[in-house]
Amino acid sequence: MTYRRWFVVGVAFAVIGALVAAFAIFYGSFSPRGYVEDKYKRAASRDIAGAAVAYTSTRSPSQVAKEVTDAWQPADQYVDGSGVYLRYDDDSVVILPIAAGSVILLERMSTAYPRYHSTVGSHWGWGRGSTVRGGGPGSGK
Repeated sequence: MTYRRWFVVGVAFAVIGALVAAFAIFYGSFSPRGYVEDKYKRAASRDIAGAAVAYTSTRSPSQVAKEVTDAWQPADQYVDGSGVYLRYDDDSVVILPIAAGSVILLERMSTAYPRYHSTVGSHWGWGRGSTVRGGGPGSGK
């Protein structure tokens, strides 16, 4: 009877493992960063200062933003004539127009917020997990 119990447990773990693998294959990675890395073409020549990792797409910024936000809902989003700015808990995804489509920049929030503050200003609110804090008196440093 104990062999049967171990067999059932083993089969259950195998089924769970197969489901997780299938989900990863059919639905991409488990983060916005992984989604962009899997879906778009790497463009190392467009990286910014070793902090923002660049990818490209032949689609417009609004089309790329729709693809990314359909897969991963951002905590905040800001759109203007310069591009689409998506904030997640730890990462930003900034989508800017280029002549042949879009450049998609992945960057940690700790460097993205100072870089894009003049554009996003207070539009990027802060949720749980944010590592960037203000610098005034009483800011909780």
